[in-house]
Amino acid sequence: MIEKLKQHRDNFNVLISNASSLKELKQLRSEFLGKKGCVSLMLNEMRSLPNEQKPAAGKHINEFKKNVTILLLEKTKLLEKKSDQTSIDSGEFDTSLPGRGNPSGSIHPITQVMDEIISIFFSLGFKVEEGPEIESDFYNFEALNIPKDHPARDMQDTFYIGEDVLRTHTSPVQIHVMESQKPPLRIIAPGKVFRCDSDVSHTPMFHQIEGLMVDKNISFGDLKGVMNIFLHEVFGQQIKTRFRPSFFPFTCPSAEVDIECVMCTGKGCRVCSKTGWLEILGCGMVDPAVFKSVGYDSEKWIGFAFGLGIERVAMLKYAINDIRLFFENDLRFLKQF
Repeated sequence: MIEKLKQHRDNFNVLISNASSLKELKQLRSEFLGKKGCVSLMLNEMRSLPNEQKPAAGKHINEFKKNVTILLLEKTKLLEKKSDQTSIDSGEFDTSLPGRGNPSGSIHPITQVMDEIISIFFSLGFKVEEGPEIESDFYNFEALNIPKDHPARDMQDTFYIGEDVLRTHTSPVQIHVMESQKPPLRIIAPGKVFRCDSDVSHTPMFHQIEGLMVDKNISFGDLKGVMNIFLHEVFGQQIKTRFRPSFFPFTCPSAEVDIECVMCTGKGCRVCSKTGWLEILGCGMVDPAVFKSVGYDSEKWIGFAFGLGIERVAMLKYAINDIRLFFENDLRFLKQF
């Protein structure tokens, strides 16, 4: 191996002395230091050597690798300097021009809104929990009181991976948490969710935040209070809210929460279908069947849960009319945030 290493060293010295372009140096780096380069091959061959020879062989290979790295760096600087000087001498490069600078990036609007929502609930005593994006049917449906023959499954177009699913909501996180932690609980679960849907207001992947609070002697009034505090923090103290009876398999009673249309301030427009109201989230008191699936005593503990889409909040907060803008990476759009 030492003889082979000497041949590689001599070969490299000849090649780098003859290299006259950055492209050739890039090729040399790949041949000697790449994943399939000679250094990697020699390290693999070293495994077959007797144990007493491995330390010496490893030392020589590392010295060779270090030498190659240094020589490539020095030759790269030399060629770059030569290229710059050639540009100056030929008049192609005007040294009096101001520098362009690097444009600064910014946090994506979805991340901004998610961070803001997390911060609000954190101030209310909620802590963040996370869970897997690939779930079993039990966690995504059955533990949430959605058995296999339940019509609510038709409300969610699901991506199946064998017997598992890409989670259609972040609600399974509350099941994982309740299985591993004893009440009282106060958590939120932000994350990606997936559904077979795509248009100006839906995408196959989007973001949700699920919230759960379990304690003694809490009521729907506590849920309304938390929701109102949250919505006033996001949209301003002047925003009006209303709760409408609804149905979700995992809560009872259930409600959908509307806010006064942010586009027309309740006067009625195309966005709110002339009603003056916009749906913003769903919520309700945790169904005893959910507590039963995690071993909680529903006679002792009471809970409420809520869920909202981050994109939905961002679209209303920033008056965006097409959800696909969040995922197209158009800098003209992103620079506004």
